[in-house]
Amino acid sequence: MHPPRTETADLAPAATTTDPAPGAALGAPVLVHRGTMQPDEADRLRTAAAAGATVIVVAEPDDPVGAELTGCRVDESLPRTEWFVTLASGPAAARLDAEVPITTALRLLGPIEADTVATTSVRFRHHPTLAVRPVGEGRIITSGVVDLTALETHHTLGPYLRRLERPATGAAADTLGVAVVGYGPFGGMGYLHGLAATETEGMRFAAAVDTSAERLAAAERDFPGINLHQDATSLGADDSVDIVIVATPPVMHAPIGLELLRAGKHVVVEKPMCLTTADADEMLATATAHDRVLTVHQSRRWDRDVLALRRTIDDGLLGEVFNIETFVGGFEHPCRAWHSEETVSGGAVYDWGSHHIDWILRFYGGERPRRVMTSAHTRVWLDSSNADQLAVWMQWDDGREATFRQSDIAAIRRPKFYVQGTQGTLEGWYRPLRDERVEPGRGHLDRWHHHAEAPVELRARTYAGDGVLLDHSIPTAPHPGWGFHRNLADHLLLGEDLAVAPEQSRDVVEVLEAAHRSGHEGGSVIDLPDRR
Repeated sequence: MHPPRTETADLAPAATTTDPAPGAALGAPVLVHRGTMQPDEADRLRTAAAAGATVIVVAEPDDPVGAELTGCRVDESLPRTEWFVTLASGPAAARLDAEVPITTALRLLGPIEADTVATTSVRFRHHPTLAVRPVGEGRIITSGVVDLTALETHHTLGPYLRRLERPATGAAADTLGVAVVGYGPFGGMGYLHGLAATETEGMRFAAAVDTSAERLAAAERDFPGINLHQDATSLGADDSVDIVIVATPPVMHAPIGLELLRAGKHVVVEKPMCLTTADADEMLATATAHDRVLTVHQSRRWDRDVLALRRTIDDGLLGEVFNIETFVGGFEHPCRAWHSEETVSGGAVYDWGSHHIDWILRFYGGERPRRVMTSAHTRVWLDSSNADQLAVWMQWDDGREATFRQSDIAAIRRPKFYVQGTQGTLEGWYRPLRDERVEPGRGHLDRWHHHAEAPVELRARTYAGDGVLLDHSIPTAPHPGWGFHRNLADHLLLGEDLAVAPEQSRDVVEVLEAAHRSGHEGGSVIDLPDRR
């Protein structure tokens, strides 16, 4: 979600978004101008800025009217290639990489009468690339980056631009205390979140909760000095904790999350958010009533292949996507812990389905399907209350469809991704993930990791006309680090958009609940209510 943008010139395709911004209450719309500027247009933009708007101007050569408005002239125009942009130090650059590459045509800003907020090194000299000029209650941002879409969607420069568009809503120097309810075994979710909080600027790991004294002792060994609690009620009174991450089995997500929201804590819930839409709605209402942030650790949105696939869809390589199929599984005995017990986990679809259905909804722009149907099999692993295999089919009002499949009885795996669009098709196959080594006295040792932990190799084939198909190898995205945790800190301290809005996770729960019901009913078609 970004501030509302209005294009003020028809010289380039509009990149308009009408999503409300977190700063929308400030009454600060964003106006975007591209192309040579006329005097009447300059007057209108100046008036809007003076009234509090943010104006973004893509710098044009030989444009004296635009230069007079922005205080920036174009010194030189350079072709499209990869350039490295360096951010100026300041609150807007907090927790962002100081220098990042971007592929675009570039215009170097010459002598300027504005504040330089980013530069680009060209022939060992830094030239202004982004500049901000205060005008009344608002500001004018001048961009030497010609491809404004690439700037706005860039993993670093996009957030930086949005911070420049509106004043920061928090203090960058604050540190948020993080706690985990359900620390779990070594290497589990408690350790993961503790490590993430320790390594994310703006966070610190403050406390852990577990009913097992042995696991609490392990938490203290892993993170010396943290506070230890045996229940969520005790944690709710811990003033050192600002954020609580609920990492218990899913059946406990809603009651514990609700208790801690009412205790005044920001709450992160492990996926799935909860097991019913009614519980999700109650959690949303409680967070609003207590003015607390609620979100879900949809960590696999930051998987490198998922990021690459979403970029490929958004860039339009496949045309209009109309069918998405995802798969996870193999032929092996399911785990014998709570993941396989329906009364605790919610059922098989709530496990990997929480990730895959979240992906599918994101790939389709966040829109919920209208119909859900599940085919489920229990044929081999009779000691588990989960289904051995399931297929969740979803259909949208315009005919788009998607299928998520999970199986513990698939001796030959399907591809992880199979995506069809009007211009081409993409697939991504799982690959073995194996460590091998030779140790003196032990000989050859190997270890197989779970196949879903490695990013898959994405390949697309598109139609070029006249019967010609072109092959494309899609590289994985750069590693995002602790993307979820960094975004949460930036949201609470700097007013950044929340990457996983709770309403999105509520929609995932609604689909999961319908899918689970359909499977128990032998494959009935469940119509989700129309919210229009």
